[in-house]
Amino acid sequence: MTRLSVEMLAADVPEPITSAGHAQLGIAVLAGIAVIVVLITTFKLHAFLALTLGTLVLGAVAGAPLDKAITSFTTGLGTTVAGVGVLIALGAILGKMLADSGGADQIVDTILARAGGRSMPWAMVLIASVIGLPLFFEVGVVLLIPVVLMVAKRGNYSLMRIGIPALAGLSVMHGLVPPHPGPLVAIDAVQANLGVTLALGVLVAIPTVIVAGPLFSKVAARWVDVPAPDRMVPQRATEELEKRPGFGATLATILLPVVLMLSKALVDIVIDNPDNTVQRVFDVVGSPLIALLASVLVGIFTLLRPAGFGKDRLTPLVEKGLAPIAGILLIVGAGGGFKQTLIDSGVGRMVLDISEDWSIPALLLAWLIAVVIRLATGSATVATVSAAGLVAPLAANMSTTHTALLVLAIGAGSLFFSHVNDAGFWLVKEYFGLDVGQTIKTWSIMETIISVVAGGLVLLLSLII
Repeated sequence: MTRLSVEMLAADVPEPITSAGHAQLGIAVLAGIAVIVVLITTFKLHAFLALTLGTLVLGAVAGAPLDKAITSFTTGLGTTVAGVGVLIALGAILGKMLADSGGADQIVDTILARAGGRSMPWAMVLIASVIGLPLFFEVGVVLLIPVVLMVAKRGNYSLMRIGIPALAGLSVMHGLVPPHPGPLVAIDAVQANLGVTLALGVLVAIPTVIVAGPLFSKVAARWVDVPAPDRMVPQRATEELEKRPGFGATLATILLPVVLMLSKALVDIVIDNPDNTVQRVFDVVGSPLIALLASVLVGIFTLLRPAGFGKDRLTPLVEKGLAPIAGILLIVGAGGGFKQTLIDSGVGRMVLDISEDWSIPALLLAWLIAVVIRLATGSATVATVSAAGLVAPLAANMSTTHTALLVLAIGAGSLFFSHVNDAGFWLVKEYFGLDVGQTIKTWSIMETIISVVAGGLVLLLSLII
């Protein structure tokens, strides 16, 4: 079997690959992913270490000298962290400010005060979607669990009728809408326009969350009819605060980066002149870095000060907000290294050749690849970064909108059927007091519905725009 040349590994645009080369690269991809899967699932190794070792195996089996594979990995890691690391950090700080100031509780309590009866599941979806914009999924779950349990108990609702909409709102935001890490990494990998991706992501997210949330919760409540468990719920931030920020100010702070990024996308479409002063201004203020930084700075005055936070509490809050994302940054960076090694070794070219030979639509191929990796590793983030690396060459000749849809197809696939190798599965199981079977009937099916509905909507949009 012919070994890949060093020149091919380093080439920016891989040369055509022979059938033997396809076979070797295919084996290399399977070996690399298999190593990652086994290390994560069997040996419980951290995803960062698993991705690093899997990348080395990929390079070795592909026939690349290890020093070249290491260079590809470190280059991809550095580029990825440089592209999205600051954004993830700013999102984590904003989420911590929102939680500790009581701003999240203010939004929750305000909406719940105006909802009741049949509208409660819809209120929970709205709360989770708004709260889920700046928060990581796990943080959002911990933040909303007390509310879900409280509403279910006081209103005598089925736990699934209230809990599923909340989980759906958080999950959809996590998988489809930047500035969450997965979508950001995919955007960076395929060079998609963030504003357009954000706009289309919201467009896809709305019907998806309706189907997987309030509508599916009716079915889930019949399948698994359980009351809210009698256990001590996590303490809410408001219980330790004498005052908290207002509803309007909190909502405006959360939505500020979204508005700025969407405004940039709209101005780019309407004006479409890089030399125009207005467009240049919006290119700056609507960039993800400036938009998120502005929201964090505004949050100091709209969230922290109204809650009574002095200057001395700002630095500790930022440090606590950044600490939990160290692992996420390493996983995302290692995923970027894995992606770059895939590209440099010619795997991207191979995927492009296969997609042409098999006539598989690029968006469907991206969704299927993400689904397979998600099922194998249990990690939506690993699925996203790996799939983005594999299908990145397919974006070369795509329009701006179709490149954004490619990101959403990957994100949709990365959410497919969460099961026992996913930390989120156990988080939901333990908090809601379910057994494994009940968790599969509710949480796992809900994730599958999100993946299929969002993937279908992405394909439909590709025929329209």
